[in-house]
Amino acid sequence: MKIMRYIILLLAFSIVSCNSNSQAPVKNSAASTDNITVDFSNIDLTKIEKSEKEWKEELTDQEYYVLREKGTERAFTGDHVNNNKEGVYTCKACQLPLFTSTAKFKSGTGWPSYYQPIHNEVILEDTDYLLGYARTEVLCARCEGHLGHVFNDGPKPTGLRYCINSVSLDFVEK
Repeated sequence: MKIMRYIILLLAFSIVSCNSNSQAPVKNSAASTDNITVDFSNIDLTKIEKSEKEWKEELTDQEYYVLREKGTERAFTGDHVNNNKEGVYTCKACQLPLFTSTAKFKSGTGWPSYYQPIHNEVILEDTDYLLGYARTEVLCARCEGHLGHVFNDGPKPTGLRYCINSVSLDFVEK
């Protein structure tokens, strides 16, 4: 019974955290991050197809759970939540560039949040009903790994909040 109560509380916290409306820009340690550029013409979007066995061999248990089984890491536990360095966030499974530090902001949810991807073609969106209501799931366009969800409560200029699991990302410092 205690386990069930714990699971319900954890789910409730996750729902509330992922629907938070607080937004404050991340203060980067670098003087300016406006000059982060990714040459999209050189990015290969060819689908990566691997068996689940291959993914299991390449990813840690937590990475596999989130990226391949559409799991969610616990809030405020990820390596990238408080990362204020200048650089690019890539897919942990296939290294596709996904977000820049210039698009990152503090949402207060416990997961790294971005107001836009590097390019619309690097992500896929799908509708997910895992919590009993529709949410927009965000997937890597190349390996189709689960990254997180996108919500319509983000800051300007897009009004979007890409709520992404840290474990789904690598960071390449500029």
